[in-house]
Amino acid sequence: MLEGEFELDVAVDGTEAIARLESDTPYDLVLTDLMMPGHSGLDVLARARRLPHRGGLPVVMLTAKGQDADRERAGSLGVDDFITKPFSPKKLLVRIRELLAD
Repeated sequence: MLEGEFELDVAVDGTEAIARLESDTPYDLVLTDLMMPGHSGLDVLARARRLPHRGGLPVVMLTAKGQDADRERAGSLGVDDFITKPFSPKKLLVRIRELLAD
């Protein structure tokens, strides 16, 4: 769904996502799952917020776990949106466009 709309850089796990964020590669937005091998989406979000060149990067977290504790932790780390699966692909696309327009 996103491939035709955006240029994507896909990491296979949280460890790879963090490594890419630590690089100088420019990114406009991070779309991450909460549950991933290596490092969780919360780990990815926390690392992005600590990196000076990524502090303002929009982060959208997807999850099948819609627990309040996860939402609160993501919120305290500065997530831009927290979307619980299943979700409407069209609504996700609209939210991504909104964040990129800011």
